[in-house]
Amino acid sequence: MYQVGIDIGSSATKVAVLEDSKVVKTLLLDSGFSSRKVADKIYTMLEEDGITKENSKYVATGYGRISVPYADDVVTEITCHGKGAQYLFDEDGTIIDIGGQDTKGISLKKGRIMKFIMNDKCSAGTGKFIEVMTNRLGLTQDELSDLARKGNPITISSMCTVFAESEVISLIGKGTPREDIAHGVIESVVTKVVQLIAQVPADKYFLTGGFCEDDYMVERLSKALKAPVESKPLARYAGAIGAAILAEKL
Repeated sequence: MYQVGIDIGSSATKVAVLEDSKVVKTLLLDSGFSSRKVADKIYTMLEEDGITKENSKYVATGYGRISVPYADDVVTEITCHGKGAQYLFDEDGTIIDIGGQDTKGISLKKGRIMKFIMNDKCSAGTGKFIEVMTNRLGLTQDELSDLARKGNPITISSMCTVFAESEVISLIGKGTPREDIAHGVIESVVTKVVQLIAQVPADKYFLTGGFCEDDYMVERLSKALKAPVESKPLARYAGAIGAAILAEKL
């Protein structure tokens, strides 16, 4: 029997398939305009690998969790991220999840969620902020971080993504080197994330979400938080893995 976790986020959809408590398959897709369409696409893709309703249990989470018609259960993303992070890291600490539209901090102790905080009112300090800035600079996320590592410190002071983009446009117009602007963009995100995570402090942090393989972001967060930040490639799928773990109980 397979356990399938489907995490439909605002920008990306993650899928994790467990068998005998081991991750045997993952999928990463753009969420697109319709959560229902991406859910149907997932079912077709899994079906091609012999993973169907007859031999699987499905749990959906994330923004689009109610749009998965074949889900056996739907669970909040906070719960699923907690379960997934415990599976991946098996330590006490605070989860930092930088998502497309929000950033979450989840305090974890002995596998239990003790407290969580979420920034869902503004896109500053989220993946959307980075997406806007990379598009403006004509870079990918990896290129942005590579350039930022070489850049000199500058401050992007605007707290709002729209105004921050205008600030970046102004810097470009003045001929400011792209690496310096990239450095300012990353530092802006780090500052906003640290301000949020200060409400759920810990001796150790675990980075999940789309920045989990960004060594520079991990490095900057660790320095700003004055504590180790651990991550790994599968951390991108933390919510989906947590959902799949919960499917084992169905």
